[in-house]
Amino acid sequence: MAQKRAPMPKLAPFALANIRPPTPTPLHALQLLIFLLLFGLPYFAVHTPLLGLPYFWDELGQFIPTALDLLRNGSWVAHSTLPNIHPPGVELYLVLWYKLFGYSIVITRVAMLVLAAFGALGTFLLAVELCRGARGAPAFYPVVLLLASPLFFMQSMMAQLDMPAMVFTVWALYFFVKQSFIASTIACVALVLSKETGVVVPLIFLTVLANRARHPKKVPGSLSPTPKPTNPWKRAALFLIAPAVLGAWLLVLHNATGHWTGNADFARYNISYSLHPVRIGLTIIRRFFYIFIAEFRWIGSLALLMAMPRLSLLLTRAWRVTLYVFLMNLLLMSLLGGAALERYVLPILPIFYIAVSVALTTYPRWLEVLATVAMVAGLIFSVFWNPPYPFPFENNLAMVDFVRLQEEAAHYTERNLPGSRVATAWPYTAGLSRPDYRFVERPMEVVETNDLHLSSIAAIPPQSFDVLITYTRTWAPPDGVVSNSLVRRFLTKFYDYAPDITEAECARLGLQPLMSWSRRGQAITIFGRTYIPPPLTK
Repeated sequence: MAQKRAPMPKLAPFALANIRPPTPTPLHALQLLIFLLLFGLPYFAVHTPLLGLPYFWDELGQFIPTALDLLRNGSWVAHSTLPNIHPPGVELYLVLWYKLFGYSIVITRVAMLVLAAFGALGTFLLAVELCRGARGAPAFYPVVLLLASPLFFMQSMMAQLDMPAMVFTVWALYFFVKQSFIASTIACVALVLSKETGVVVPLIFLTVLANRARHPKKVPGSLSPTPKPTNPWKRAALFLIAPAVLGAWLLVLHNATGHWTGNADFARYNISYSLHPVRIGLTIIRRFFYIFIAEFRWIGSLALLMAMPRLSLLLTRAWRVTLYVFLMNLLLMSLLGGAALERYVLPILPIFYIAVSVALTTYPRWLEVLATVAMVAGLIFSVFWNPPYPFPFENNLAMVDFVRLQEEAAHYTERNLPGSRVATAWPYTAGLSRPDYRFVERPMEVVETNDLHLSSIAAIPPQSFDVLITYTRTWAPPDGVVSNSLVRRFLTKFYDYAPDITEAECARLGLQPLMSWSRRGQAITIFGRTYIPPPLTK
């Protein structure tokens, strides 16, 4: 005998519209730890041969001296190097490690790698949130792409600001999307203490929440707006804390130096100089090229562009906030920063990879896998390959070649030319004058110049130095882009480009080569003085 079915309950009007999908189960602490180790341990293992690598450029000239001033003298504002606007958050983080384990280069590298591992974990968690509704498990793709990226590979072990800024940008955005506003506020404070330009992120969150408080949305099918949360403006006001913390740091800096940016030259180079219309235009092109085309990212950009009509997922509220963060960071990093280094855009690179990963899920599975593998292979290839156009050595393993050459030249000079007064360009002078940086065992007497142009070397009194060390400061291979006369004229007019001093020009200054080393297109040469020349005539 057939059993009667119970009648379906009647639904009130609009009830179907108010049904929401179940809340996803949050990850537990043990699961987070497993993912952290999954991402971090292999990355740490790959970097093991580089853990003792001496410092590079701004590490040597800015961030490590500032950290050691804080460690040894309790000074928040650097005095052993020129102070600037950068907040002391990264240096404070390193000092905590130095207090626990002692100061060394290895400890510095390990500390930064640990922070980078948390960045990879944050990228994964943010991807989980932003990929909801996409096919499969695309949240793993952005992490793999990030870990394979040459820029992240190098910056993840370097004592600089942009990788930490990436870490806290990702975590601040993740907590905001999860509506954990207090946690997001804490991440924003850490962000502005890592890098001052990170203040754009809490200001975006403040604007978004203020707009929501002013214009509450109706529930679908409802005749009245959703009930306002208790004191919605308090949530928005939380994101005033990070700008206030940054403001407090600027007051400390101004009180110590008399400058809001720490020194006048920093403001001139990173604001006035960079805001020239031609330089802004070229920087925007450079940013677009690096994010969307360089290092085989054109594969992801093409996939994203062709999938755009199918990507309704990118229209959600969470993605709108994410795109605001992406675009405002991109705009700010195109306007400020005289050097226009690629590492400045590191905080938004995970967002690009997440968007690409979502787009790839709209293609057939075989094409999704093929495109991902091709991108990863291209990124790994770019870790080793130097392009034909100028690029910062810190973008890939060219940084290792740079540092190894300086290390060899320093060891040779210390062993074979003891007591010599060495002229060379900043920041190598710091490496030769301070044994802390492991280039030398005893400090050398140095004469510093800002560059290695003929005019700069000729301006140094010849009786003040015995040895000149020149090294490759700009990537300009003989068959590269800079070999074109039009490019050189453009760079000379708008970027003060000038070639470094040649061996023949050194001979005119009474200097002859004693020793030279080269690695993959870079070189370093030690010149010894043969005589004091008369002043050069033009």
